Amino acid sequence: MSEPLPEPAPDGARALFRVHQLSKRFGATTVVDGLSFDIRAGECLGVIGPNGAGKTTTLRMCLGQVTPDGGSIRAFGLEVPRQVREVKARVGVVTQFDSLDPDFSCAENLRVFARYFGLPPAQVEPRIPELLAFAALQAKANARPGELSGGMRRRLSLARALVNDPDLLLLDEPTTGLDPQARHLMWERLKLLLQKGKSILLTTHFMDEAERLCDRLIVLDHGRKIAEGTPRGLIAEHLEPEVVEAYGEGAAAMAEAHGALAQRVERSGDTVFFYLQDAKPLLARMADAPRLRSLHRPANLEDLFLKLTGRQIRDEA
Repeated sequence: MSEPLPEPAPDGARALFRVHQLSKRFGATTVVDGLSFDIRAGECLGVIGPNGAGKTTTLRMCLGQVTPDGGSIRAFGLEVPRQVREVKARVGVVTQFDSLDPDFSCAENLRVFARYFGLPPAQVEPRIPELLAFAALQAKANARPGELSGGMRRRLSLARALVNDPDLLLLDEPTTGLDPQARHLMWERLKLLLQKGKSILLTTHFMDEAERLCDRLIVLDHGRKIAEGTPRGLIAEHLEPEVVEAYGEGAAAMAEAHGALAQRVERSGDTVFFYLQDAKPLLARMADAPRLRSLHRPANLEDLFLKLTGRQIRDEA
């Protein structure tokens, strides 16, 4: 028996996409463990977590590429994977790695991809110049992907994902490997899509990207959701408001002598992190150590990520 349609979200917006108690195992390893979330119209939901946390596997299950071992996925009132063809007609996807056809020009990549959706040429042809303009690739219509920079290829991948005018975009680390200018241009384009009412599910390792784009975040670790909320709300819930980073000569001695002024003290290499409700007393002590270098700043998502998931390097899963 099919699940009922999603109930309206608390703010009155109906969830377009709903995952409930999703689980996936590969051999003896549980990769996704009882994961639930929903996405509403016009919302960007971010998924952050260390390597191997289950982010990409979750997206692949949402696309019907991997069969869950438990739980349910519903998109637009349809079941995944049973009705995945109908769901994909309303979804756009940008994967971690470009899958553009190297033998086709930018315009041809869009044109050929549209055929997968059965879109008639009369509908597609007027959209191609619009999509190239959206991706800031008007002058590259006849260029092949191998002639483009990394940022251009990512923008072309985004334009291709929009060929079918999707209601929901699934973006798996869409700005990995891009320089700052290319990342900022990609962010501008994603913000425009949100303003037009599109919904986005975004996985990212860039905390500034998550804070700029996401209305809500979920934090995954070892396949489980360990936190959920707005970026600023999560920071306020889990962190002290101020951070002082001390590094170089005297940092360790400062931690030993005045660590009690902070609510938490952490060390990473030659840097000491002081997490505080009020940094003024510690900064006054630091003024007496002129050779000590320091940075005073508000707490951010990177602090949250490290507190919840740890500072230990994770190998790729």
